[in-house]
Amino acid sequence: MAVTVKIPAQLRAMTGGEGVLEVEGTTVREALEAVFSAHDGLRERITEGGDLRRFVNVYVGGEDIRFGAGLETALTDGAEVTILPAVAGG
Repeated sequence: MAVTVKIPAQLRAMTGGEGVLEVEGTTVREALEAVFSAHDGLRERITEGGDLRRFVNVYVGGEDIRFGAGLETALTDGAEVTILPAVAGG
């Protein structure tokens, strides 16, 4: 299933400047694994021990996956996955 993964500006250096990646996956985990296969340096920035890092938020269709099935959130063809690291500021 083709899905779109949006990469935030802070992480685009690891994707060669690409902000939108088209990958295959039926769950968020599968889609992220496809992204990591193509851009290995992202794995350490987004996950830790197989789970999302504490301050990395992932949304599918605007919904935070942490309030649902997490990385096992099902994706439909054409789904949009957005990675959004928390940014400190004040």
